Amino acid sequence: MGGLSIWHWLIVLAIVILVFGTKKLTSGARDLGNAVNEFKKGMNGDSDKPQARLGEDKSAASAEQKQHDNAAQ
Repeated sequence: MGGLSIWHWLIVLAIVILVFGTKKLTSGARDLGNAVNEFKKGMNGDSDKPQARLGEDKSAASAEQKQHDNAAQ
């Protein structure tokens, strides 16, 4: 009594599939998986794109500084 058996969960699953449809459920699961992967990358610091931008900005800034220094002399 009080607990839900496997049959209860199967009926709930069938109702959810009927209400939302399989296409919305699969796209929602895919979006959730992508969000979790992005979160893990952010926590581990595995994001390559911001580091590449920082390196490019530094080289561009140093090149501009050299041109400015040469023009001042």
